[in-house]
Formats: sequence, C-alpha cells, structure tokens
Amino acid sequence: MNSEEEFYDAETGLESDDSLEVSFKDALVFDSSDQVTDGSAAEPNAVWQRRKTLPAEMITRNNFSVTSILKKCIGMELSKIAMPVVFNEPLSFLQRISEYMEHTHLIRKACGLSNSIDRMQIVAAFAVSAVASQWERTGKPFNPLLGETFELVREDDGYRLISEQVSHHPPISAFHAESLKQEFAFHGSIYPKLKFWGKSVEAEPKGTMTLELPKHKEAYTWTNPMCCVHNVILGKLWIEQYGTVEIVNHSTGDKCVLNFKPCGMFGKELHKVEGHIQDSSKKKRSVIYGKWTECMYSVDPKVYEAHKSDKKAGADSKKLRQEHSCEDENAVLETVTVIPGSALLWRISPRPAHSVQMYSFTSFAMTLNELEPGMEQLLAPTDCRQRPDIRAMENGDIDTASAEKERLEEKQRVARRERSRDEEEWSTRWFQLGTNPHTGAEDWLYKGGYFDRNYADCPNIY
Repeated sequence: MNSEEEFYDAETGLESDDSLEVSFKDALVFDSSDQVTDGSAAEPNAVWQRRKTLPAEMITRNNFSVTSILKKCIGMELSKIAMPVVFNEPLSFLQRISEYMEHTHLIRKACGLSNSIDRMQIVAAFAVSAVASQWERTGKPFNPLLGETFELVREDDGYRLISEQVSHHPPISAFHAESLKQEFAFHGSIYPKLKFWGKSVEAEPKGTMTLELPKHKEAYTWTNPMCCVHNVILGKLWIEQYGTVEIVNHSTGDKCVLNFKPCGMFGKELHKVEGHIQDSSKKKRSVIYGKWTECMYSVDPKVYEAHKSDKKAGADSKKLRQEHSCEDENAVLETVTVIPGSALLWRISPRPAHSVQMYSFTSFAMTLNELEPGMEQLLAPTDCRQRPDIRAMENGDIDTASAEKERLEEKQRVARRERSRDEEEWSTRWFQLGTNPHTGAEDWLYKGGYFDRNYADCPNIY
C-alpha cells in the first residue's frame, strides 16, 4: 500500500434564554411512552430531558503508552500518525466543532445591543467561550470520515447547525449554524494542523470563523488561537491556548485584538486573555481581560491603565477577588483579579461533578452523541451518531470500537482507490468551495437544503 492509500486518524481540535419561543418544523416530537436510556428521561408531559451522563465511564489509558508511537515523529504532522482508539474521546471532530454553540446566548445578547462597541465586546466573549470546552479535554476526537455529517437542532436555544467533512487530505471540516428566527448566521471551515514536539502536541486551527448579524447588517470574522497539549509522554497533561486573535467588524471597521498569553516560565500567565477594542479611527474604546477557562470582563481603557500603574494592585488583588467573585457555591472558582468598574461579559458554566470520569466533558458535550427517541429515522445516514466505532467507545467497549475503527478506515481506503481507478472526484453534499464575501478568501459555504430531509443520495460511509 502506498502513502496515498493510507488512512490516518488525525487528532484535531448554553445558557438558554427561557423567554425565547420558536417553532421549528424539523424539531422532533416525542411520545411520552418512549423508553429512554443513558441517563435521559421522558416525563409524562413529554418534555425531553437530555442526558446528564454517558453510558459508561472513560476507558483507562494506564495500560497504553504513547511513547512508542510518537518517539520517531518529532516535528511531523500528527495527521500522518495512526493513534490507538484508546486515546480518543467518544465524539467526532464535527461534534467537537458544534461545542462553539454552547454559549449561543452571547450571540443573542449581541443582537439586542444598539452600540457597535458593546456588540463587539460580546462577540469577543463568544470567540473566547468557543475554546473554553477544551480545558482539561486531553482525549482526541475521532477524525471524521470523508462525507461524514453532524446536525444539531436546539429549538430551546433557537438555532440549528449542520457540519460536513468536505476533505480528507488535508482534513477540512465545514459548519453552518443559523438562528431559527434569522437573528444570526455563524459559519466556517477548519483545517487543523498538528505537530509533535517531543513533550507536547501543537495544534494550529487554520480556518476563519464568520458571524453575521442581519439586524445590524454586520459581519465579524476571526481565527482561533493556537492550542498546545503538554506532557504527552510523562506527567500530567495540561492545555494552553496562545497567540493573537483579531476580530474584525467588516461593516464598521471596529477591531478587537485579543492576546491569549502563553504560560510563561512560572505559569503566572496561564490561561490569561487580554486585549482591546478599537474603532475605525484606531481609538481604543474598551479593554477586555480574563481567562478562557473562567470568565471575561471589560473595562474603560483609562481605568485599566490607572489600575496597571497602581503599585498597590498586587497587594489588593486578593481583596478584589473576594469582593467580585461569584456567590454561587456551585460556580467555578475564579482566579481573575477584577478591576473595579469592570463589566462581566461571560462566565463559564460549572462542569458536572463526574466530568473527570466522563472524558472531562461539559454538560453540553455530554449530550452531543445522544440518540433521542425517533431521531434515527430523521438523521442523515452519514451523521456521527450513526457511527459504530464512536458508539462502541461511548458504551465502554474498546475492542469493538477498535475493530470498527479499522473496518471504517479500510472501507474509506477502498472507496478512495475505486475513485482513483475510475478517475472520479469526490463531490461534497452540503457545502461547496467558494469565496467568503467578507474576507474575499476561499471558504467552504453551505449550499442549503439539508433540513429538507432528502438523504437519498447520501454516500454509504459506515
């Protein structure tokens, strides 16, 4: 088998508004007599209760060593390395992408603000929140098969999402989310490039995020920060995000520059994010600060500069934390020093008490591979939830998961050889390569039609 025929499993990378009332023709209707498993429950009034746990706890990795796999791969892209299934988490990368939507309430909040700088502050908080679920998530998601899809319909939160694996080499995942009330559209494509550097794995999430707010005739674009997983050979795994993220409002010329700070020699900068918003004349209008693992605040630039120059700031930091920390005893303990006069933009939701035993999933992530009653009849046959290796791993059956993963990889290799022999090109189903109207760059754009539920010509990939 030559290198072109090889298949590699690459490591990649809501608070609801109770007043929101929508009607969605594609939403599922459940009968209260349906039997429900996996920690979910159907109540007599047929209100669906999403599951709060997985069917089985995380598979132990104590008996496996990544050293023998990675020791010859320093400086290489990890898309060229086949990893044992035990190092995965039971989600596809397409499902991992959908976790951007966990804090959709921030987008709705931005829609309701009349001032463009205020909207930019909330959009910046949303961009930070999109990476928050990666905290302590050291398992790699399954690499999507070519043509794999994932849909997420959340009528209670007022949106729906569709994603598709549009390329295998390089691995590119495209997604499109939209409000059920036409309040927003959020879309993008991601090409994760990963490299192993001896003790760490570095991920560069190439691709542009685009958020459109039709009410304000605005479009925002940005790219995600770099991500690094440390101590992959020995020691406790930990994750840091670093790099500069620029969010541009293409309608007003406003820009937000966020600096995800690297850990530093003594770890003082770990998880910190600082930045500012400037208007079209480059005047600094707001300072944003916090941690991507905890919360984000905004403050007037003059107040921020005065605080920085105050020699007592360090001595007063403990007092400030006590005065401004969240009073909810179940909330995440904040370590951010809050500057007086700051406004809270976003705070992370606490994870379930059993999260560590469940691959460090958030409550939101816990629901993504759930098959709700009646869903199988509506899902596309290419949806991640139909994928047998992920399902087996979720159920704690590592042997079946490994065997199914190998079967699917071989099936994809055979299909690629057949296309090569017949000189056929792969044709994407729901997305097409085009031009992002706001950046002018090449981008994968949603063609529409997925929620018409016509899946007759979907490929048989499982």
